[in-house]
Amino acid sequence: MASVVANIGGWIYSAAAGWMMTGFDASPLMVSLVQVVTSLPMFLFALPAGALADIIDKRRFILVLEILVAIVAGLFAIMVSVDRVTPWTLLLFTFLIGTVEALEAPSWQSIVPQLVPKQDLSPAIAANSVGINISRAIGPALAGVIIAGFGIAAPFWLVAISNFGVIGVSAKLRTIVRRS
Repeated sequence: MASVVANIGGWIYSAAAGWMMTGFDASPLMVSLVQVVTSLPMFLFALPAGALADIIDKRRFILVLEILVAIVAGLFAIMVSVDRVTPWTLLLFTFLIGTVEALEAPSWQSIVPQLVPKQDLSPAIAANSVGINISRAIGPALAGVIIAGFGIAAPFWLVAISNFGVIGVSAKLRTIVRRS
């Protein structure tokens, strides 16, 4: 569930960032740069992050990265709320969030075998994959509803605040992982 919530938050952030960029500069280049800075970190950092996930405490790493996401998303939400965002700060913060997600993805994926008994591993991996795909559909739709109902700052606040739930689950993982 924490993974699904985190992924929905990522898609909400991405959709809201694209929406915001069209308000600044609707040129195809600038709007497409939002997707570039969202995806580029995965291309650049996923392999090194996978190697890192193999040698460090995954739970602690996830916890630190989730706290970092909450801080970065919170700072950005404040900037949006006080109307201090430019197209370039939008791209910078989107890149930062994408970088943290790229660093975290291998740890989230590799911790699944530590959370479930071996006989339940295949269904757990399938459920994790379904959750990722569901979040791709739900996240952007929620972003549109939230923006329409509450304004452009709301999705960024939601991502920042919802991360505290993911942080709570990540902190609790220590007891789950040690029992398995």
